[in-house]
Amino acid sequence: MTDAAALLTVYDAQLRLESTPPAVGWDGPLQRCVFPGHNGYVTYRDLAGLRGPALDQAIARQVAFFAELGIAFEWKVRGHDEPADLVQRLTAAGFVPEPQESVIMGAVDDVLAGPAPTLPAEVTVRAVSSDDDLARIAALEEQVWAEDRSWLAPSLAAERDRNPDALLVVIAEAAGEVVSAGWLRFEPGGEVASLWGGSTLAPWRRRGLYRALVGYRAQRARARGCRWLQIDASDDSRPILERLGLVTVTTTTPYIWTPAG
Repeated sequence: MTDAAALLTVYDAQLRLESTPPAVGWDGPLQRCVFPGHNGYVTYRDLAGLRGPALDQAIARQVAFFAELGIAFEWKVRGHDEPADLVQRLTAAGFVPEPQESVIMGAVDDVLAGPAPTLPAEVTVRAVSSDDDLARIAALEEQVWAEDRSWLAPSLAAERDRNPDALLVVIAEAAGEVVSAGWLRFEPGGEVASLWGGSTLAPWRRRGLYRALVGYRAQRARARGCRWLQIDASDDSRPILERLGLVTVTTTTPYIWTPAG
């Protein structure tokens, strides 16, 4: 198992900035990103010493930028981010926190070292890329999370069309129904692949599907020469991932600003 501090260094160096769309521009150390037809977010490797009034001004500029677009946006705060009063300044500017998640990383080989889960006989796992399958995944996500995910299919399709080799989308099916789904992004540089999605319909949880989708994507990551996997995990997923050999390196909390109305 790799030391968490060493993994955090990899995370900060390779996973906090976007090298392709949805990145749309910069404001100092802050990178602005927009998902077409959806919301935006701000990311950064660090704040380059922004503090006090200068930080407040930078926050206000991001609010003005996304207010002009008329969309909500996310400022994701990691547990080791500085300055210490960043959260208070975001809250004062009208941002609202969502549930905290754990940033989890580990070696691909560690994930694949254990036995594969035994899936129900009627479940199959496969990679997909068609628009129809992406629409089925969006419908699954809407059912799991009880919120509009209509933007997801076109967003994944645009990402697929832009660079098919950088995205792997995987589903678990039973009797023709998508019952679980996740995707894998191969990050620039080739060392790290990041896990996304992982939603499973309630009747199919605790039956090995989540682990199977992680394992399938880990196999594909190893085939591409990736050393590390990374995921922002909920409290439900974190114990499963830790049993697979991954470790928590920091936390991440989305702070959301939403335009009036």
